[in-house]
Amino acid sequence: MTDKLIIFDTTLRDGEQSPGASMTKDEKLRIARLLERLKVDVIEAGFAASSNGDFECIRSIAGAVKDSTICSLSRANDRDIARSAEALADANSARIHVFLATSPLHMEKKLRMTPDQVFDQAVSSIRFARNLCGDIEFSAEDGYRSDPDFLCRVFEAVIKEGATTINVPDTVGYAIPELYGEFIKNLRERIPNSDKAIWSVHCHNDLGMAVANSLAGVKIGGARQVECTINGLGERAGNCSLEEVVMAIKTRKDYFGLDVNIDTQHIVAASRMVSQTTGFVVQPNKAVVGANAFAHASGIHQDGVLKARDTYEIMRAEDVGWAANKIVLGKLSGRNAFKQRLQELGVEMESEGEINAAFTRFKELADRKSDIFDEDILALVSDEHASSHKDSYGFVSLSQHSETGERPHAKVVFTVEGKEVQGEADGNGPVDASLKAIESHVKSGAEMVLYSVNAISGSTESQGEVTVRLQSSGRVVNGVGADPDIVVASAKAYLSALNKLQSKSERVAAQG
Repeated sequence: MTDKLIIFDTTLRDGEQSPGASMTKDEKLRIARLLERLKVDVIEAGFAASSNGDFECIRSIAGAVKDSTICSLSRANDRDIARSAEALADANSARIHVFLATSPLHMEKKLRMTPDQVFDQAVSSIRFARNLCGDIEFSAEDGYRSDPDFLCRVFEAVIKEGATTINVPDTVGYAIPELYGEFIKNLRERIPNSDKAIWSVHCHNDLGMAVANSLAGVKIGGARQVECTINGLGERAGNCSLEEVVMAIKTRKDYFGLDVNIDTQHIVAASRMVSQTTGFVVQPNKAVVGANAFAHASGIHQDGVLKARDTYEIMRAEDVGWAANKIVLGKLSGRNAFKQRLQELGVEMESEGEINAAFTRFKELADRKSDIFDEDILALVSDEHASSHKDSYGFVSLSQHSETGERPHAKVVFTVEGKEVQGEADGNGPVDASLKAIESHVKSGAEMVLYSVNAISGSTESQGEVTVRLQSSGRVVNGVGADPDIVVASAKAYLSALNKLQSKSERVAAQG
């Protein structure tokens, strides 16, 4: 007999809290639809009270996604909870996720509340939420560093008030697997009504043990929900990685004895989409979704795999979606083949006009490189999405000259509020000259804190994907650009980051 493990994905909420990883409504909706195709049980779509933008994202996802429960995060107050309920009104299945800090450090320094005040607020917030939604999760922020006696008191009370899921976060990544598992087990054994709620784990990766801690919470502690993100995305060192937890449960079913609903063949597609949308590149040796995850360089390993795959592989690459990478499109591919590939990648476009525009860009790219891979298509769609929106800045053209012994020079033509302008500058290299040419006109004064280049596929004619991270007045944003010409991709990424700096949307940071 097996139990079911609930997969709670918080890529769109906790993952988005990574510096510079904020996403637009359309980008979030595209990822949410792919998470639905992945058969994620619960999608935490955002934090409704943090901004009008987040509220609209949640409402849009709640109306579009029908096969997953849609969740909104809320602080433990009536205003946040009511705002979440409003955003989730159109959801086929909705959940409100209420959090409140319970550790002595957080209560004293952050909340400036006594334990009794925190207890009363937790109880009253769940009582209020229960009247608006039938599915309520309560998270004790910094739960692992909280006093167990106090946690027992709070959890027993909120379950009595109607909380259906109890989450014990390791908010700062302090836990050790065995100790964390025993911590949850102890709570469940001591609380009389613990069986009336599903227990959940939410672990951060500051010591590199988020996945191990989550699995210990499941195996030792008896938790039946894991909160995680695609690629382990998240602030600081990130969150528990969805793909690693899912494949651990599936590969070692002999040990865990659990089932998950996840359709694993969409894992790689989800990983690519999140990476290209946020600009957070997946390291090559990342488990399950890294480019080298199923590569064998050692002659002995290669020989073994050729004779019997399971000598060195415990999972099949095609089971997590790697086989799709072998299917390529080219200049002779038609519109229907392109449209079908978009659907297989989980990309849904709003209108035939958007599909036609993306197909036109696809044909232009196919004239420049012989094979178009899935990564190229996702980058193209992201680029098309960016160009179709009325951003402050838009790329038009670039010319640059570089020669050994001479200082490189670049001229960039771009739009500012729809009007074409141009900038020229010298630099240490063609990329430096191009970005300085843009800055010579824009004069943003932003500090570049990251410049990263990633080849989208594995040849010299590959598109280059560039991530530029800018910091200005306390804000950190990522810009992503893709093009077969790295210099052009860099200019696009810089303009993309400038557009995000222009955005006035404010977010309230929250951490569960």
